[in-house]
Amino acid sequence: MNTQFSQFSLSPALQARLDANKFVTPTPVQAGAIPPALEGRDVLATAQTGTGKTLSFLIPIIELLQKLEPRSIGVQALILLPTRELAMQVEKAFLAIRTSSEQSVALIVGGMAERAQLDQIRRGARVIVATPGRLEDYLKRKLVRLEFTKILVLDEVDRMLDMGFQPAIARIATSLPAQRQTLCYSATLEGTVKEVARKYLNNPARIEIGSVLKPAENVELRTFEVEADKKQELLEHLLGSETGSFLVFVRTKHGADRVARRLVRSGHSATQIHGDRSQAQRNAALASFSQGRHRVLVATDVAARGIDVANVAHVVNFDMPKVAEDFVHRVGRTGRASAHGVASTFAGPAERGDLRKIERTLSIQMKRFRVRSADAHAA
Repeated sequence: MNTQFSQFSLSPALQARLDANKFVTPTPVQAGAIPPALEGRDVLATAQTGTGKTLSFLIPIIELLQKLEPRSIGVQALILLPTRELAMQVEKAFLAIRTSSEQSVALIVGGMAERAQLDQIRRGARVIVATPGRLEDYLKRKLVRLEFTKILVLDEVDRMLDMGFQPAIARIATSLPAQRQTLCYSATLEGTVKEVARKYLNNPARIEIGSVLKPAENVELRTFEVEADKKQELLEHLLGSETGSFLVFVRTKHGADRVARRLVRSGHSATQIHGDRSQAQRNAALASFSQGRHRVLVATDVAARGIDVANVAHVVNFDMPKVAEDFVHRVGRTGRASAHGVASTFAGPAERGDLRKIERTLSIQMKRFRVRSADAHAA
């Protein structure tokens, strides 16, 4: 018998919001993390993007807010995330399931106008959803106070550390009460993530979901051995021979621009998303891709973190991912909700070893093709 949200003894108001949004059966990370979080315990969860982590921390936060209202003052919950795309998704999810407009939220991220963010804070936001850089800036300028905060959420901690946010997180933590609840989520528990967990968590409930990294079974994995100067030609060949939308991963911002521009010149409807584009440009690119106005979205890893677009038919690793975990994150953008997906990885002859290492780490075997001209031949 599957667990249902109704078994978590949530308040009727929150249960009604979950029902209205058709949340009935919790995902494994939700089933594991919500009960200890509701008891006020710290939680350390290893789980991938797309496993339903967001709801597993928003539900305990909303229950807390309901108990405190209307007496609560100040920011009661702080959610830290690596990118503004993720932060915007979390804010949207919070607004969808909150039980009252008193449960106000401030989005504090870089690349967007300060004024609206500061207005939300001044009006008494109960929840802050933030990226560490911008929040730290506001704390230094004494624009935000966190002395009443009861819950701290660190989401995608491994990503935040990769992006160099460890010092910012440490400084933000000093502004928070020592007595608080901390919920920490990471795809892996390696190296510095372990240190962060030790430093900020107190006897946490440990949740491990899908700790064996693996692409979904319904994604067909292909690899093409191709020289660097033939990659663009191969990408255009795949676009011509296959149907559906393409999400193309490249290593650098410059590369993303170059690949997208060449596709447009060849008559393909393509757009790009990376760290140098403004938030408005990123939002527009994402919207036009998810609504089908652009067939191809060219992205860098950091910009694509948190992109959740349904029905991506084909993921292309134009540049090889650095580590197996990035491979799983990229490939996980297709084959969602049991749909069939295809993931193609372009690898130069010198990258054979890297490719084999990814296969060994993930215990997978990709279907191999060798490119002689614009056509791909099964090897």
